[in-house]
Amino acid sequence: MDQQQGMQGIQQQQMGMQNQQQMGGQQSQQATFQTPPPVITTKDQLYLTDMLSWNLIAMKKAHFFAQQCQDQEIKATLEKTGQMHQRHYEKILSHLQTSQAQQTIPMQ
Repeated sequence: MDQQQGMQGIQQQQMGMQNQQQMGGQQSQQATFQTPPPVITTKDQLYLTDMLSWNLIAMKKAHFFAQQCQDQEIKATLEKTGQMHQRHYEKILSHLQTSQAQQTIPMQ
């Protein structure tokens, strides 16, 4: 009898934890934007600047180490990695330029 009650208690706790996780997931889903706001905050701008810097540095390091490497397989992987970071850098930059162009369009 005691084991049965103990099992029921464990099952109730597990169900309660599952309900809390589901509710927590619903709350975080409600806070998401369907479309981004038309402004970039100072914090957003600083983060974007950091992302550009990180990708630029990673691209340069990958290229530098690829030039130092003698193993062709590793060299090719480093070059591929550098190209990936370059694409990311250019993609972020293009998003910023598109966003900036949209903000500077004069309204009539």
